[in-house]
Amino acid sequence: MLGDLSGQTKVRPALIKNTIIKSLVAVIILVVVTVYVVSGFIVWQLTHPLRRPVNAVPATVGLQYEDIEFASREDRLLLKGWLIKSEGNSQTVIFAHGYGKNRLQDNLPLLLFTAALVDKGINVVLFDFRNSGESAGDITSIGIYEVNDLLGAFDFVQSRPDISHDTCVCGFSMGAATSILAAAREPRIAAVIADSPFADLSTYLSDNLTVWSDLPKIPFNHTIMSVIPLVTGLRPEEVSPLEEVNNLKGRPLLLIHGEADRDIPIANSLKLQQSYPNTQLLCLPGAGHVGSFGVDREKYLQTVIEFLQVNQKLTEQAEEN
Repeated sequence: MLGDLSGQTKVRPALIKNTIIKSLVAVIILVVVTVYVVSGFIVWQLTHPLRRPVNAVPATVGLQYEDIEFASREDRLLLKGWLIKSEGNSQTVIFAHGYGKNRLQDNLPLLLFTAALVDKGINVVLFDFRNSGESAGDITSIGIYEVNDLLGAFDFVQSRPDISHDTCVCGFSMGAATSILAAAREPRIAAVIADSPFADLSTYLSDNLTVWSDLPKIPFNHTIMSVIPLVTGLRPEEVSPLEEVNNLKGRPLLLIHGEADRDIPIANSLKLQQSYPNTQLLCLPGAGHVGSFGVDREKYLQTVIEFLQVNQKLTEQAEEN
């Protein structure tokens, strides 16, 4: 009897140990699965932001406008926007809005910026990227597909004989990075204005995903990055203004960045400036993300308009030669 009891005593610790190990493994698997499921959900949310309604029109600031629609380059997705013609018709600027915004870019606000350009003889095109405002599409790709949307807007301008084909692009945040990419791939774009761009999407997301996900950096930044291609088919490494900026090949680039930008730190613009020689950088102390216009509207407009006027003269000289 004592021998039997001794055997049972030896077996029990082994069973307890095995049970603990199995429980720990189950908990670890459950935690890992939960982290990846949450990461997939965050990726889906980030690439499917809620559309903001286009709840104002250029007439709000006294501008006459034309409703327009055109196709994105390559996949021919239908995009909608406005054309605002200026009597001067000296240049045309295409605006590219930021992530989760629409053609109004209401945190700037873009209609007031538009009015200032029109007053200086510049035509303006404002439009909604895919999955934004009134345009078609069901995914926001943070530059991967949006670059073709912006190139579609450029193609629209080139198709209109009644407006200047001397075309510049001006973007904000995601639209700023997209503007650099579009000009790098389309040599007929004369110049770029980029307000608060990121330099490289993969690097930016790896370092700053917590800004958008509200989740701890460890482990979620890594897991979110790893599931992006699985959930959406998107590859963030395809969006790198830093890698493509030198394809501007001498065309002027104006970077605008607030020194107090916590969403996309000013280090992103500094990297771009260091990489591309023909860059002008406007830094405004105290300005947050896409906040420079609000901090010092006079300096902002003066810098942009002078940049466009200099570029216009360079374009005219090139045409004469």
